[in-house]
Amino acid sequence: MIVGKKSGKIIATSIVNGKCHDFRLFKESKTHIHPKILAETDTGYLGLTKLHANSLLPIKRRKKMKLTKEEKAFNRKVSSDRVLNEHVIGFIKRFKIVSERYRNRRKRFGLRFNLICGICNFDR
Repeated sequence: MIVGKKSGKIIATSIVNGKCHDFRLFKESKTHIHPKILAETDTGYLGLTKLHANSLLPIKRRKKMKLTKEEKAFNRKVSSDRVLNEHVIGFIKRFKIVSERYRNRRKRFGLRFNLICGICNFDR
């Protein structure tokens, strides 16, 4: 899910059958982000800088080494910028389509998910 930073609206969605990592789904969906747009993601998208140079990722803790105060402050800033994305994801999870097992026809999952995203955009 791609969320606009200023508007808080869902811009693009992509779904796949079964379990799939978010970054793999992003690569397979061939979603193109304009080079001037800053992509703020979580640590699950570690290889994004190779695909999109203008991206902002938190710093992961290295093996047996703690983060410095500057790195923690940077991570805090990145996460405070991403709060809007997390609120949108939480809003969609209230409908239980993503947070629980989907037990209806798989063909209609994409349609229903996009309808819920439309409700979320209408609410904002």
